Amino acid sequence: MKKIRIGYGYDVHRLAEGLPLWLGGVRIPYEKGEVAHSDGDVLIHAVCDALLGALALGDIGTHFPDTSDEFKGIDSKELLRRTIFLVEEQGYCVGNIDVMLCLENPKIKPFVASMREILSSILKVSEEDVSIKATTREKLGFVGRGDGVEAFASALLFHKDIFSLVL
Repeated sequence: MKKIRIGYGYDVHRLAEGLPLWLGGVRIPYEKGEVAHSDGDVLIHAVCDALLGALALGDIGTHFPDTSDEFKGIDSKELLRRTIFLVEEQGYCVGNIDVMLCLENPKIKPFVASMREILSSILKVSEEDVSIKATTREKLGFVGRGDGVEAFASALLFHKDIFSLVL
């Protein structure tokens, strides 16, 4: 059994006028929001995929399909809670996560502390174990035109038995 696992996640959503913009569990004031079956929080979706991928448990669409009415409009924080349950069921816990958001606007720096607080609580880690960064696409492509937002995430998981090896 492997004691340390690493996962990678990615998500993208189109942006449209008049919809709410959710990033990292925080509603960001902006004239556009994600077009999605759930609340469209690309940051949390990428984290879920990184966690699931680390344990070869498939992806977010496998566990929370966009064809299911159960997940219509669901708060992505609930998807992350359910993902953490799956991680813990396998005997693992989160070491840290690292997220990169790509969007032209709005600027997210004022919201990063709140995102880290929300995510660390759900992931059962300290805020220092949750990294959230943002960049632009320098006006290139659909993200650069302001038509979409994307997120990349990596996650480090430790098996609970690793701590007995250290002690």
